[in-house]
Amino acid sequence: MPPRRGPLGTTLMILAGLAILGLMAAGILTDVWWFDSVGFRDVFLTQLGTRVLLFAAAFVLTAGAVGSSLVIAYRSRPRRILPSPSAQVLDQYRQVLDPLRRLATVVIPSVLGLLAGAAAMGAWRTFLLWRNAVPFGTKDPQFGLDVGFFVFTLPWLRFLVSFFTVVLLLALLAAAFTHYVYGGLQLPGRGDTTRAAFIQIATLASLLALVRAAAYWLDRYNLTTHESRLITGITYTDANAVLPIKAILAVATVMCAGFFIASIWTRSWRLPLIGVGLLTVLSVVAGGLYPAAVQSLKVRPSEKSLEATYIQRNIDATRVAFGIDGIEKTPYSATTDAEPGQLREDAETIPGIRLVDPNVVSPTFRQFEGLRQYYAFPDILDVDRYSIDGRKSDSVVAVRELNLAGVPEGQRNWLNDHTVYTHGFGFIGAYGNKRTSEGDPQFFSSGFSTKGPMGVDYEPRIYFGEESPRYSIVGAPEGATPREFDYPDDRGAGGQANNTYEGKGGVAIGSFFRKVAYAVKYREPKFLLSDAVNEESRLLDHRGPRERVERVAPFLTVDGNAYPAVVDGRVTWIVDAYTTTARYPNSKLTDLSEATSDSVSERSSSVVVAGSEQVNYIRNSVKATVDAYDGQVKLYGWDTKDPILKAWSKAFPGAVSPMSEMSAQLMSHVRYPQDLFKVQRQLLSSYHVTDANSFYGGGDFWRVPKDPTHATQDQPVYYQSLAMPDQSAPAFSLTTTFIPSGSGREILRGFLAVDSDAGSTAGKPAGSYGSMRLLELPRNSAVDGPGQVQNQIEVSTARSQSPSEPLNLSQFIAQNRQSGKQLTYGNLLTLPVGEGLLYVQPMYVQASREGGSFPQNKATVAVFGKRIAWGETLDQALDGLFGGNSGASAGDSGSDSGGTPPTTGGQTPSQTPSIQLAAIIREIEAANTAGQAALKKGDFAAYGEAQKDLQDAIARAAAISPQLATPSPSGSATPTPTPSPSP
Repeated sequence: MPPRRGPLGTTLMILAGLAILGLMAAGILTDVWWFDSVGFRDVFLTQLGTRVLLFAAAFVLTAGAVGSSLVIAYRSRPRRILPSPSAQVLDQYRQVLDPLRRLATVVIPSVLGLLAGAAAMGAWRTFLLWRNAVPFGTKDPQFGLDVGFFVFTLPWLRFLVSFFTVVLLLALLAAAFTHYVYGGLQLPGRGDTTRAAFIQIATLASLLALVRAAAYWLDRYNLTTHESRLITGITYTDANAVLPIKAILAVATVMCAGFFIASIWTRSWRLPLIGVGLLTVLSVVAGGLYPAAVQSLKVRPSEKSLEATYIQRNIDATRVAFGIDGIEKTPYSATTDAEPGQLREDAETIPGIRLVDPNVVSPTFRQFEGLRQYYAFPDILDVDRYSIDGRKSDSVVAVRELNLAGVPEGQRNWLNDHTVYTHGFGFIGAYGNKRTSEGDPQFFSSGFSTKGPMGVDYEPRIYFGEESPRYSIVGAPEGATPREFDYPDDRGAGGQANNTYEGKGGVAIGSFFRKVAYAVKYREPKFLLSDAVNEESRLLDHRGPRERVERVAPFLTVDGNAYPAVVDGRVTWIVDAYTTTARYPNSKLTDLSEATSDSVSERSSSVVVAGSEQVNYIRNSVKATVDAYDGQVKLYGWDTKDPILKAWSKAFPGAVSPMSEMSAQLMSHVRYPQDLFKVQRQLLSSYHVTDANSFYGGGDFWRVPKDPTHATQDQPVYYQSLAMPDQSAPAFSLTTTFIPSGSGREILRGFLAVDSDAGSTAGKPAGSYGSMRLLELPRNSAVDGPGQVQNQIEVSTARSQSPSEPLNLSQFIAQNRQSGKQLTYGNLLTLPVGEGLLYVQPMYVQASREGGSFPQNKATVAVFGKRIAWGETLDQALDGLFGGNSGASAGDSGSDSGGTPPTTGGQTPSQTPSIQLAAIIREIEAANTAGQAALKKGDFAAYGEAQKDLQDAIARAAAISPQLATPSPSGSATPTPTPSPSP
């Protein structure tokens, strides 16, 4: 007899079990309270109920099948076993197993059932989509089935086939083992197998064969998302070799099932074993060798013509699935010659050029608006637009968040971390196209004011943000002394103002029961011991905007970047969310993490990739908001035609609100999502080709250029206001460029922009929102891509157009890379203006020392064709680029203190005729020097180019000279400098 277990061991086991149950109960209860607090309790309960249902069903089926298989096999065992050497060995096994048989009959099925149930819970999304499926209204070209079958039904059928395969296999192994140990199943030549064993094993084997036949049949439909060397989807070999073979294998497997049933009467395993052997040979020869032979002998020699139909299917499906089928293509023969007044037609666009780089100026925001070490801004700021004094402007925005890592170490304790330092304070906004005389951003919303960007009151406290602590305990009885640190204030006690949270966010934890639940959840007894936790206390947790959206909408994929906006008097986080699938027939599979990764996501923890899944269909179906003060989450249906969103809306009724509930202010801050655009641009690098034969050749494929300032990663996408050639006014857009794939030279081949401004109409986005425009440059284009332009900037000897800067550009760069200084290149923006493409790049300089160092915009470079000009402001760079008269009223673009009004001819007071002439004289001298150097080398081609530049500069000097004869304020005439003579 085994020794009796002592009371201590039993007690410890009971306590351990109770502890596990307590932890589980605390987790479930606090989750229910959290979902209650945001109004999404039904989402949690539906998800939990579905998971419990699947777990229970999988547990019962698996445990029941294995357990009944063990019991039936044991009860039908032979009562008498003929003596034999093998019987003696089995008898020894039986003596060992018999004492444990009853326990094993319960434990083994239960453990297997638990494992199966845990695995089945992960299929809750698949189950709900199947239960709530809706038609797509589009049919697959191969099978003629609605796309909804592949997206909603097929994944669930695949799950069932896999599940029952495992269950039947486990039941078969359990029956065979039991029959063998107890003598019912005999190996060939060692005795007769009992009829009961034949019936049970043959029945289970036939059921398993039928399930495998279903798997072969479903494999035919899986070919629609099969990845091959050429495309995703069905290819010629799949359609003409693999599909018939899969059908034949399905029929052959059904025949094998019949052979197993027949063995019950024949009392022989010979026929089933022959059937299984032939099926194995058939699956190897016909399933593997035959398609390989067709591919090698028939398809490869004529692949272009044979695969044309299937490539075209892939092109059409991919463009529809990723929303790039409606793109507007425009041939664009960009000029590369810069002439005076060339930007006159685009004068309205130029003032909106965003020179403040959100990827660079975060340290500047921290320096000017951080004020305390425990305030933080994200590494990468956001771009939005605000109407200030009746004029809409691109803006660089952020919120001043609290970061506990900045609290002095001596003040770090549970009370301070969770009850005192609870929130950030303030929305910070800067004009995207203005700078001070020192090169710093100009703020239109700053400090610790409660006045918002439009001069109206708003709630500035940030209790829910990207840097918020894990959890905070806020709230106090009326009349209690405020405990929470609010903001620095010389008038307050200890130089600070305190605050008590008065919102309705978070979970009320005033009762003893709730304190216990959270003490268990966070393993923290101070919930019960601290006087900071009172009857009015509320607990704020799961505070990140993206995390909150992911929790209330676990069926959505969330964009990697949430951005703040002041909406209706509150700071609101706006989060884009997507419905995705990897089951759209014939559409190219794309890895989200790879497609959304660029130089920005690599450098910042505040911008993450959208996900690591593979998808071949994506829609920005939901716009979500998170209130920064009370944490309320709202989901708005954006793409209401999306069938996947319709299915989820059926599964979670009421979770997604109609777009009509969006306010006009919220609509004015909605923008086209970055991650979706990154995915689309990756697809467009090849799927801008819509002809199957051209696609097969791949000679016109493009790629996304590398970021010139971070050469190992793709160039990020840029928000900027610009006017495309067919647009009469600038529009807030998201842009990117393309260069030829595999080419060693970065020649620009395409420029893509999508209208990103949803407008200001409540419940209805602007009609142009989401319109994609692609400018295709000629294949023999000479327009440089971003990499070449950056190289030009690095080595340029162009002199500054600023009268206070005596250096040329390469000298300026070298000087600001010396010890003690750090030069940073800003975003290299591309704009289609002046019938060509203009590149604009701000340059930032900062001290290299630690602490107190921040980047300042000390120069701006403009490039058009092969010409480069630069100065302190964009005005200077453009006028230098276009011969002293760009024709653009650059206004406040990069100007000091908000800019100066333009004068006649597009000149500004900072560009007087004498200053312009001085710049032209420097060009004359440079051209003369270059010509003499070329003449000495005998390079007559270079000499001719230098002479052409020289004559052009002299002509411009002659044109501007009469302006210098106007009387000065003193009444005397301004002397006219004499240009250097031509050699």
